[in-house]
Amino acid sequence: MTIQKRGLISLNRAAFKMLGEPVAVELLWDSGRRIVGLRSSPMQSPDAYPARPQSTKSDRGPVLIAGSLFTRYIGLDTSEAKRWVPYMEGDVLCLDLTVEGQPVSSNRSGTGETGGADRQADD
Repeated sequence: MTIQKRGLISLNRAAFKMLGEPVAVELLWDSGRRIVGLRSSPMQSPDAYPARPQSTKSDRGPVLIAGSLFTRYIGLDTSEAKRWVPYMEGDVLCLDLTVEGQPVSSNRSGTGETGGADRQADD
């Protein structure tokens, strides 16, 4: 599971399947344990966040959940994209924020003619 810059939540297909491939999820927060949870939810639920595939052309690629308001609510720093290995606890896909997330760099090319190859390592 990746929380991208500005709070967009990205699930790879394996994590999405662990949840049962829902159309929507509820975002849960256990402040005492610092655990983020995602639970399958009907779209009609007032707490539902749609789970939408990044590409509608195939069943591959990540599934995205708009989590910027949620990450702001829990006070999570989203200035850098980070990845965690989620786990299931009952019917909830969990992300333990007491474990440092792995920084994620973009695989998009830069805007310069060199495709970003001339960027400094400390950017």
